[in-house]
Parts: sequence; C-alpha cells; structure tokens
Amino acid sequence: MKRYCLTVNLVNNPEMIAEYEAYHKKIRPEIEESIREAGVTQMDIYRIDNHLFMIMETVDDFSFERKAKMDAENPKVQEWEQLMWKYQEGLPSAKDGEKWVVMKKIFAMEGEID
Repeated sequence: MKRYCLTVNLVNNPEMIAEYEAYHKKIRPEIEESIREAGVTQMDIYRIDNHLFMIMETVDDFSFERKAKMDAENPKVQEWEQLMWKYQEGLPSAKDGEKWVVMKKIFAMEGEID
C-alpha cells in the first residue's frame, strides 16, 4: 500500500463550498468506479475554510500518470472534472491546469521519510 496526501483550495464562497460538499456526499457511481479501477483503495477528503486535504491509499503499483491517462479516456470523469473546476482553485505553486497537488511528507512518528 502507498499513501499520498494532496491539497487544493476551493473558491472562497460559502454557497459554492456548500455545493461542492453536496456533490461529495455521494459521488456518482461511475466516478467512484474509475477511482477504484486506477488503484485507489481508500480516499478521504477533509476541509477547513476553503482548503481541502485528501488522503489516498493505493495499491503498490499505483501511478498518477496511468490514472491521468484513464481519466482522459473516460468521458464521465472528464465531465465530473470540468464541473469540479468551477469550485476549485489551483494553488500558487500549481502548474497550469493542475488542481490537486501532492504534498511533501515532512514527519513520520515511525518509519522513514521518503
């Protein structure tokens, strides 16, 4: 198992944040299926104010590149991503078109830092 932590900001608008959360109460089945097919075994998203934090657990051979390719070939995922862009803002350090950014692990109570 691998674990990744990612972050993104939401548009700082209470109504839009509420809409975003409503979409995530129960995501579309085809979206959840695509996440699982890419090798994600668990995904949790947390929010404070307009900041989101995602924890993803994946199979050992998970690849962001493979997931991106799968997503690009899935019209339902593309539709979902376009909808979510309405609510999300890239971080100042994000590349053009990049939403969720992988965070650097800086502390581990046990074990080594990658």
